[in-house]
Amino acid sequence: MVIQQQALERAAPLDRGPVAGEIPGTFPTVDNGWSDMRCAIGELLVLLARHPWAAVRIEARLVAHLGAIALGRSRLTPAAEDPRFRHPAWQDNPLFQQPLQVYLALSEALRDLVASSGLPQTRRRRLAFAAEHLIAALAPSNLCLTHPEFYERLIASRGRSALAGVYHLLSDLRDNHALPKQVDTTAFRLGMNIAATPGAVVFRNEICELIQYSPRTPQVDACATLFVPAQINKYYVIDLAPEHSLVRYALDAGQQVFALSWRNPTAAQRCWGLGDYATAVDQAIDIVWRITGSHPVKLAGACAGGLTATVALARRAAQGRAAQVASLSLFVTLLESPSSLVGVPTVDDAAIDRALARSARRGVLDGAEMARSFAWQQPDTLIWRFVTHNYVLGQTPPASDILYWNNDTTRLPARLHADLLGIYRDQQLREPGRIVLEGEPIDVSRITQDVFVVAGARDPIAPWQACYRSMQMFSGHRRFVLGTGGHAQAVICPPASDTGQAKRPGFVTCDDYDLPPSDWQRAARYTGDSWWPEWMAWAREHGGPEHNAPTVFGNDDFEPIEAAPGRYVRQR
Repeated sequence: MVIQQQALERAAPLDRGPVAGEIPGTFPTVDNGWSDMRCAIGELLVLLARHPWAAVRIEARLVAHLGAIALGRSRLTPAAEDPRFRHPAWQDNPLFQQPLQVYLALSEALRDLVASSGLPQTRRRRLAFAAEHLIAALAPSNLCLTHPEFYERLIASRGRSALAGVYHLLSDLRDNHALPKQVDTTAFRLGMNIAATPGAVVFRNEICELIQYSPRTPQVDACATLFVPAQINKYYVIDLAPEHSLVRYALDAGQQVFALSWRNPTAAQRCWGLGDYATAVDQAIDIVWRITGSHPVKLAGACAGGLTATVALARRAAQGRAAQVASLSLFVTLLESPSSLVGVPTVDDAAIDRALARSARRGVLDGAEMARSFAWQQPDTLIWRFVTHNYVLGQTPPASDILYWNNDTTRLPARLHADLLGIYRDQQLREPGRIVLEGEPIDVSRITQDVFVVAGARDPIAPWQACYRSMQMFSGHRRFVLGTGGHAQAVICPPASDTGQAKRPGFVTCDDYDLPPSDWQRAARYTGDSWWPEWMAWAREHGGPEHNAPTVFGNDDFEPIEAAPGRYVRQR
């Protein structure tokens, strides 16, 4: 297989350019951060006018804090785990300690104002989310004059750090929609040090490529794993740098691995909907089944790819064809709306209708705009952290494989955009038959395969409670794992022994899935390090017999087309 891989690389030059006719789109369902801040200021002023007594009480407390700060008697301190204020000068030097304490006092006042507003829960939640934008923006760590490390770097670099900060700022104003760059994109090359696990494209149609990876053990599980990625980012979140590659880890554990890579659609593909993507998954299952000698396929999906895999499997169940699938794994996947959760921002129907109208007019929903919107959902970690790092401290953006992937976005066809919003807004998968594909009503409860579900405790995109409730929709044996990370970080957490790093924060599990989410979390038991070994053990239990690893890609019906990572992943 190594010889075949080298031949593929020589014989099949990869398309590194865009597809003809690409038209950029936008994602208008979430306003940008500056808009949120303007709305927050306006609503907070209205609150002050409508609730004068609450305003007086909060103002009196704020004045008391400010007086204590001026006299050097304030006891306000940042949270111990807040990485923005770890420099000793924030605690020891009044020139920096006092601005920090003023910021903490203002933050407390803003939060108190929202909490005592008396507004309905939905509006109060939205206002609290926007107020957090203000709080994040006001942090003294975002300004040169109030950051102690700015002066240290300025002296140590003889002024070069300040010049670098100005250069980064001007560059981002010109090229990055006035947002700080999150990653040094020059540090990675597809197929070289990211998305670099050896393999070959064994099938391609207009919507996807199917990649088969080269085995890394003499014996392999007869039942292969097929990964279904989300449609809004490139597939290689499962194949980042080698030390972070879930694909490589599964191969090292004796698994056969296949992965779908979606085409980056343009306005010409505006009519591709969930049914088209589910059909692509269905076809990939058949191909993997045929290549591996008619053994059931272990299906795994991430984010919206997990939803697509679920719908495809539910349709197979309705048609009596589910036996070709051995199990289902879902990573940070929602099958229902998270809007009922506390702390999750909501978008009203009017905003959704405007979003749908705009994507319908343009034909696509632009992933880059969606990525910016997601960044504003975590302003501390995805916006202001890099303002400090790039502009205040004058440092080059980090060379992070996961941030490189996060910035390598794709577009969504307008039809798929509408289908996904319909599922999440109207809870369509909660009611059997609300979705009908090719005449088959979709009923998730008809899926009898065992299901392994992974969620992240700090995931703002797919809140773990909603992932847990989605898991409860299945009727087969279930396994729910709650990791500690965010959206992608919950999935990409290789064992510490594989990376040479400190031990991972771990995950929690509990086998009683009749409990509500909060009770389940309290009853859960803790396991240190990564959940990957747990999933591999589960995959082996749901696999087949071991046999000799294949020595060629594909078979007579599906011959290799070109080397992994394929052509579609390079489309812009």
